[in-house]
Amino acid sequence: MQDAYVAALDAWAKQGVPRNPAAWLTTAARHRALDGLRRDRTLRSKLPLLIGEQVDEPSASKAQDDPIGDDRLRLIFTCCHPALAREAQLALTLRLVCGLSTSDIARAFLVSEPTMAARVTRAKKKISAARIAYRVPEAAELPDRLDAVLTVMHLVFTTGHTAPSGPVLVRDDLVDRAISLARMLRQLMPDEPEAAGLLALMLITDARRRTRTDEAGNLLLLEQQDRSQWDGSQIAEGAALVTEALRRQTPAARCPDGRQETALRCGGRPGRFVLQAAIAAVHGEAPSYAATDWPQLLVLYDRLLRAWPSPVVALNRAVVISMVSGPQAALDELAELEADGRLGGYHYLPAARADLLRQLGRRAEALCAYETALKLAENPAEQAFLAGRIAEVSG
Repeated sequence: MQDAYVAALDAWAKQGVPRNPAAWLTTAARHRALDGLRRDRTLRSKLPLLIGEQVDEPSASKAQDDPIGDDRLRLIFTCCHPALAREAQLALTLRLVCGLSTSDIARAFLVSEPTMAARVTRAKKKISAARIAYRVPEAAELPDRLDAVLTVMHLVFTTGHTAPSGPVLVRDDLVDRAISLARMLRQLMPDEPEAAGLLALMLITDARRRTRTDEAGNLLLLEQQDRSQWDGSQIAEGAALVTEALRRQTPAARCPDGRQETALRCGGRPGRFVLQAAIAAVHGEAPSYAATDWPQLLVLYDRLLRAWPSPVVALNRAVVISMVSGPQAALDELAELEADGRLGGYHYLPAARADLLRQLGRRAEALCAYETALKLAENPAEQAFLAGRIAEVSG
């Protein structure tokens, strides 16, 4: 594509901008890619005639100059430039590198589509005005960009795990892409607990993929899913990564074993992705929904809310409170979130409120909340589920 842009600068200056610039660039890039493949094929066939057996000597210096190795991961690290505001880094990378639509990115950030489009535009203008160079970061620069890169991968995964729109609940392509990137990042930075935590979170969460809908495509809640169909190998791998990450973030002398409960009580300061992975591991390893360790989950959510004060985390914590202290206690927590206003367009907030009201037998209020959630939901599987709830509470 870079070669195609260079060719366009020359050709368009002489011949004018074509009627379809994007098609021109795509065609030019394709031709150059084919030329590159032909040159590579020729080189591989003729190289033995030109040199001896020692052909691997440049690889060490190349690896030193480019520590990342994978094109996609390299682009993500490059786009997460510290000169840009964090939200601009994330929006630009998700849009231009990961291929998410502006509307899907806006939903992930809980803002309107025009607001997100404006952020992407401002980020592009700042790159141009400040003349921020396209340069792959060196190895010493990677830790400073790690949190942004982790957030990008997490948003790609969550967008695929529950698609904001479209005919299916799960976008397998996005989920698989995110897990692949997380594995590469884990290999690149094996000593980073948060990289291990993110991979663990994805693996354990994705282990339930096959059981999240029935054969007809209807949404199944966690308590309705057949746990025997969960991917046990993914859960085991993720749980091992959580244990390893907690050990790295906990003083070994004070915490001799690697259990989550022990580590959290021994002065460790795990990051948000490690804590989310620990929460997923508690769910994944529970033999049944009723046997889930809800008090431990509440401890984890308290720690997560301190490490990452997000209203979405507070909403999930309220659901756990309902399992520990009852639905009324959870409703009191939701009232604070509703007054906060940041989750105004987030359909899971009225859906959670409706479910708590239904449990309390307040059917008329539950019906109103379910209808609000249905108006905000855009995924067909979730819309069908909410419509079923409305039919249930309305009798």
